[in-house]
Amino acid sequence: MLSIVPSKADWSTEFKQIAVGLQQGLGRLALRIDHIGSTAVPGLAAKDVIDVQVSVAALDEYVIAAMRTLGYRQPAGVWRDHCPPGGPEAEAEWSKLLFVEPEGQRRMNVHMRVLGRANQRYALLFRDYLRAHIAMAAAYGQLKQRLAEHLADAQAYPDVKDPAVDLIYLAAEDWAAATGWQPGPSDA
Repeated sequence: MLSIVPSKADWSTEFKQIAVGLQQGLGRLALRIDHIGSTAVPGLAAKDVIDVQVSVAALDEYVIAAMRTLGYRQPAGVWRDHCPPGGPEAEAEWSKLLFVEPEGQRRMNVHMRVLGRANQRYALLFRDYLRAHIAMAAAYGQLKQRLAEHLADAQAYPDVKDPAVDLIYLAAEDWAAATGWQPGPSDA
C-alpha cells in the first residue's frame, strides 16, 4: 500500500544530514547536491522518502563505485527518466543512475544526473515552481493522496502521476521563461 503523509518539518534537516554524508563520500564527483521532489516543498504531502539529486559530470563507473562504497544500492531497471511532451528526445538528456539508501538508513532515493542535462534541470525547476506556487503544490498533494487511496496497484503510481507532473512542469517552463528562472546554488 502506498502511503502519502502530511508534510514534515524535519524533511529539510534529514536532507541536510544525507547531503553531508554524500558530499564527504563523493568529494569532487558531486558537482551539486539538491533536495528535490515533494519532500523539498514545504507544506506538500509526500511519500516519506527523501529525494536527493546529485549532479555529476558523467554517469560512469567512478560514480557507481563511490556510491557502492558508501553502501547505496541500485534497484534494477532504472536508467532514465521519462521525457515530457515537447522535451528533448535525445536519450542522454534523460539518462540517470538511481540509488536507494544503505541498509538500516531512512528511506531515500538518490538520483544521479549529469549537470546541465534536461532531467537535471527538470527536477530543480519543478521543485522551485511548486515552492513559488503554493496553490499548485496543494492541488498536486491532493492528487497524490487520492491516487494513493484509490490505486489498486501501487506499482502503477508513477505511471499515473507522471502526466500530472508533466502538466505542472509545462506551466513551470512558462514561469521560468517569464521570470528568467535559473537554478540557484546547491542545497548542500
